[in-house]
Amino acid sequence: MSTVQATNITCPHCGRTNRVPVAAEGRPRCGNCKQPLPWMADAGDDDFTEVVEQATMPVVVDLWATWCGPCRMVSPALEKVADLAGTIKLVKVDIDKNPRLARRFEVQAVPTLLVLDKGQIIARQSGAAPAPALRRWVEQSIAVREPAGKG
Repeated sequence: MSTVQATNITCPHCGRTNRVPVAAEGRPRCGNCKQPLPWMADAGDDDFTEVVEQATMPVVVDLWATWCGPCRMVSPALEKVADLAGTIKLVKVDIDKNPRLARRFEVQAVPTLLVLDKGQIIARQSGAAPAPALRRWVEQSIAVREPAGKG
């Protein structure tokens, strides 16, 4: 049974605050200007399947901890990457509050970043990196999932 949780996202185009469900079909758009919104959410042991594995777009998962300095540094960089609106969903998982996910993904260091597509890991990276490097990593990870010769 799903409880519809939502997060507030400010539209980078018009500045309007939008309530975006953490799990939904399709891609979120601003209710005011109809532009794609960055999709950021939190997930945990109990709702990871619904929020991440059932997503219809690639999901960047940030496995982090509150006590981790590099995690606090990478968070704003990831939010800049989340502006790939309509392309990815960014989901943060606090490993201290969600030990099953930490074990499942064999987290040895934080932050650990994953790119999942339909629940399958297509890329993994540990450690902090600046926004341009994270953006390249995400874009390259997503590109490898596209069928060759498409277009």
